[in-house]
Amino acid sequence: MKYLNKYKGIIIKKKFGQHFIDNYLIRKKIVYLVKPKYKDILIEIGPGLASLTCLFVKLVKKLFIIELDEQLSEKLCNLYFSKKLIIFQKNVLDINFNIFFNNNVLIRIFGNIPYNISTKLFMYLFTFSNIIFDMNFMVQKEVAYRLLASPGSKLYGRLSIISQYYFKISKLFFLPSIYFYPKPKVDSIFLNFTPYKKKKYYLKNSINVLSYITFLAFCKRRKILKNSLSSVITEKQLIQLNINPFLRAENVTIQQYCNIANYLL
Repeated sequence: MKYLNKYKGIIIKKKFGQHFIDNYLIRKKIVYLVKPKYKDILIEIGPGLASLTCLFVKLVKKLFIIELDEQLSEKLCNLYFSKKLIIFQKNVLDINFNIFFNNNVLIRIFGNIPYNISTKLFMYLFTFSNIIFDMNFMVQKEVAYRLLASPGSKLYGRLSIISQYYFKISKLFFLPSIYFYPKPKVDSIFLNFTPYKKKKYYLKNSINVLSYITFLAFCKRRKILKNSLSSVITEKQLIQLNINPFLRAENVTIQQYCNIANYLL
């Protein structure tokens, strides 16, 4: 069904992937699941028409907002509770989240994430995992399934590996597309990301080598491992690590990828 290009006086911009949650009970459920506390350092990405913002702002001392759309930022500035908002009209990928980390208080991030930036955004946010208490996001179900995917699944890939290296990811609830305006083509899932207090997978050093290895492995995912990783490791070395060199990228576990990274380091 076609939809108007305006909603509640706002011009909807497809380039920003704008789909607004259009149900009060769903919004209340999200607040209940996130459980914000008064002194939380709470950051909302892409508040849209502030339908979630207006509920969260009642429960915290102040609320940080990241909104790229100029018309929506202007609308936020004119709301009755705007004095409690600290608004950044910027691309979220240009935000250094370390600016929110004060007095060793971990930050909390939430939002309804557009499909068109979701993978890039998650990869970026993961680099700040050491200052994050948790993240709670509504994402399109295909992205959620990729984040949650296990080895052996066709959806298992770099996003699954890097995200699960940093975070325990939990599915909180499923949300059909009918609860959004304009109605998207796919349904969504609300996810919680909680960093491991003690890393589940061991890496000797930074994530960079793991990130590069998984990039090579999944760049041509139908190749077997000894071919896709031939530029960095030999078949003999893979066997020494007890990794079958004839496996395809999607059949290699996160720990095995970490073992390769550690060996190269």
